[in-house]
Amino acid sequence: MTYRKTAGAAAALLTVASLGLAGTPAAAKAPVAVAQCAASSTVKETLPNGTTWQLCWRVQDRAGLVLDDVFVSSKRYPTPVQVLDSIRLGQLNVPYDSGETEYNDLTEYGFGGSNLETLGGEDCKGGSAREGSDGGPEARRRKVLCVSAEPSGLAYRLKDYNYETGADKLYSKQGHDLVLRTISKVGWYEYVSEYRLADDGQISVRLGATGDLSPGDYVKADRGWPIGKGARDYASMHYHSAIWRVDTNIDGKGGEKVEQYDTKTDGRGSMAAKLKTSMTKIDKEGTFTKANRRWWRVVSEASKNKDSHKRSLELVTGADDRYEANPATTPDVTFTEARGCEKFATDNADPQCKTMKTILDYVKDKQTLKNPVMWVRVGFHHVPRDEDQSPMPLHWQGFDLLPRDFTDMNPLTPADRNGVNGQTDN
Repeated sequence: MTYRKTAGAAAALLTVASLGLAGTPAAAKAPVAVAQCAASSTVKETLPNGTTWQLCWRVQDRAGLVLDDVFVSSKRYPTPVQVLDSIRLGQLNVPYDSGETEYNDLTEYGFGGSNLETLGGEDCKGGSAREGSDGGPEARRRKVLCVSAEPSGLAYRLKDYNYETGADKLYSKQGHDLVLRTISKVGWYEYVSEYRLADDGQISVRLGATGDLSPGDYVKADRGWPIGKGARDYASMHYHSAIWRVDTNIDGKGGEKVEQYDTKTDGRGSMAAKLKTSMTKIDKEGTFTKANRRWWRVVSEASKNKDSHKRSLELVTGADDRYEANPATTPDVTFTEARGCEKFATDNADPQCKTMKTILDYVKDKQTLKNPVMWVRVGFHHVPRDEDQSPMPLHWQGFDLLPRDFTDMNPLTPADRNGVNGQTDN
């Protein structure tokens, strides 16, 4: 027995055009000027430390919140530099441990339209609730996006000893994030799509789950956890495999390359093991899995910082549960060549991609990567607990995009540390 909302007749009427998720072919990509969207769809905010983020936002019926044309600048580097062409969810796969239930929450139900919540109560306390189209067939304008500047904790700390004066100088700075979030209700769950844009250039991508446990999904003891009095009701354990679609466009130049780095032991030194790091170029489409000390970056071949180092975005993943029972939710990251019809990681229904239903189909022809799209999967195995009732506390899953060599120094560097770039005597 399930308690999800049915997709309804409206879902059957959706077309490729109504989804509005067509990507940009590699050959058509060109540098994008800042703010190529209406004022109501633009977010431009300067954080307390002087970093400015500017982007376009919209909501699509299935994908929910979409960020386009994301630029960053700072006091130290005032010229805006593009970071992303677009970023959004590409699927949310939810199979239950009972084996009797599995959902694709984006393509079956959607995070926009009638499932997108109007912000109220304390949903956007301390922030600004922005009005925009909910992405549904009727395109109703509602307050659906929360934009806020939030403290992120200590950004850096350094106690520097000055040999000339014999005194210490303390450098300590609190950081801030520009936070954008929407809330979507699918069945009993309420999902928070959140992007945190930090003043040091990092982008944290998160999906939060709250709401309530489904009263129809209670199972036998070996498939669930006792909730309520005694050992009578067992709430079903289940997975949330979220997959994001990330299309970079570093400095508006496109044509990025993908690199994989692995660090392995290489003998022993006088006190510890020697470690050797090697780089492997990923020239063709494929799926990839994490290993100890393995990471990936998408690197620009055409844009460099002031130290003549290529700008790139490093993928940083944290806690993650792989759902190996579904082949499409097994890879940690998949790199594909940009195609407009490849909209969702699974259950892709674009008629222009008749045989391309999942990311596994997208990579079969092993196209050369000229304009790579990164599909990042982060899984969470939800084992319910008494504290999940009620409402359920938010639990989060996600990843970070770390700027690697976007700037020659920390964009928050204080003025009297300007000379500390490269090896010094300090």
